[in-house]
Amino acid sequence: MQHQPIGIFDSGVGGTSIWKEIISLLPYESTIFLADSKYAPYGKRSKEEITRLSIKNTEKLLSFNCKIIVVACNTATTNAIKALRSSYDIPIIGIEPAIKPAAIHTQTKKVGVLATKGTLSSELFAQTSDLYAQNIEVIEVIGTGLVELIEAGKIESEEMYQLLLSYITPMLKKNMDYLVLGCTHYPYLIPVLKKILPKHVSVIDSGEAVARQTKAVLIANHLLNPGSEIGKHTLYTNGNISVVQEILKSSTIDHTIKQLHF
Repeated sequence: MQHQPIGIFDSGVGGTSIWKEIISLLPYESTIFLADSKYAPYGKRSKEEITRLSIKNTEKLLSFNCKIIVVACNTATTNAIKALRSSYDIPIIGIEPAIKPAAIHTQTKKVGVLATKGTLSSELFAQTSDLYAQNIEVIEVIGTGLVELIEAGKIESEEMYQLLLSYITPMLKKNMDYLVLGCTHYPYLIPVLKKILPKHVSVIDSGEAVARQTKAVLIANHLLNPGSEIGKHTLYTNGNISVVQEILKSSTIDHTIKQLHF
């Protein structure tokens, strides 16, 4: 199983931010990525529907003989990770907003979290906040419409800038000094966010932490690829293939993008 690929899925193209971090840390691993853009965003769907979609994606990745599954979606993790882990024997890695490092390092004791409704309303998010953010004010904002604009290829649009401005301004008024990105689509908004945020505000996402956890789990389960050949990477989308091409146009990773019904 060591030579089999790592399977990764997200409710669209956003999880490619996690995909890049995994490949950077584990260059000899091959990957299969599923962009479930047809059903994006998951954040506005019910827990039951998110779980059903997550099972669908997991089954498809298993059909490609993946040795481990990375749920590169905050909403899918917070709503479906328990169901996935109870249903499948292979290791399953989840992702959640990086509240812990923000809570540790904040000076103003005000931390902003920009995420989907599905993440912010989940039991796992509440548990994480209770565990790591005691004596910290967590300013939660639902990023309605952001995923749709990213999936439409409108990251650099004026519409995106104005929408982000409307979400970030209330956080700044409350004196936040850390902004946690609680959706894997959102790291692609960092260039726009830098135009809005003062220099003293730090932005945190979960990408590197997920890559490190993936490596640790591979090692613990004796699944790390012992080879020395650079991995092969295939990305499948059930949406507009040009959106994936556009978001990865500057990537130096050798990859193949295909359209697939799933």
